[in-house]
Amino acid sequence: MVKGGFTRPENFRIYWIEFMEQCIDIGIRSLPIVLVISIFMGMVMTVQFAYQMVNPLIPKSVIGSLVRDSTILEFSPTVLCIVLAGVVGSKIASELGNMRVSEQVDALEIMGVNSKAYLIMPKIVAAMIMIPCLIIVSIAVSIWGGYVAGLFSHILTKQQFFLGLTTGFVPYNLFFAIIKSFTFSLIISIIPSYYGYYVEGGALEIGRASTTSVIVSCILILCADYGLSLILL
Repeated sequence: MVKGGFTRPENFRIYWIEFMEQCIDIGIRSLPIVLVISIFMGMVMTVQFAYQMVNPLIPKSVIGSLVRDSTILEFSPTVLCIVLAGVVGSKIASELGNMRVSEQVDALEIMGVNSKAYLIMPKIVAAMIMIPCLIIVSIAVSIWGGYVAGLFSHILTKQQFFLGLTTGFVPYNLFFAIIKSFTFSLIISIIPSYYGYYVEGGALEIGRASTTSVIVSCILILCADYGLSLILL
């Protein structure tokens, strides 16, 4: 399916319009839920790390380092992509499944349009661009949420948080997060596209295909997370 989708477009203008629409659907419309989850994720991490640090010999600035590394390495790339697998993946599967059941895909094929290239390729490319951007935004917002929680809960001062935030930073961790986000974006776009494009039946089958695509995507994201951690770390 993926091989059939990445063929030379017949009309670049139509493909560009579809690509921009997918960028809006996948990126812009997913931004509110990403911001909300990221803010509270950072706030919760700060409070819980402060609760677990019972040893008075450990400086409070360590909380900033823990929030930074946990956000970059795991929480923003993995948790957010699992959420996006449910938000974006179910939409892709439902959209393609409805087009397949209502014979819109067959109509495109009859008109000589490569339906895989027109319907699937823009989704994959848009996901590969927008999801890493969402992950970068999530990392920044989550760290800011941790800072706000620490400051207003009187857990640590501004100087302590920024000291921990800048101490021992490893730029490779950010590169690792970007690699994970690219990998997860492929899973989030390809798996639902497959289940939606090849669905057969009616509305009930579309719902089942959408649910199955989300479940499979989440499992593959967790497996890929473990595999990439073994290979790259």
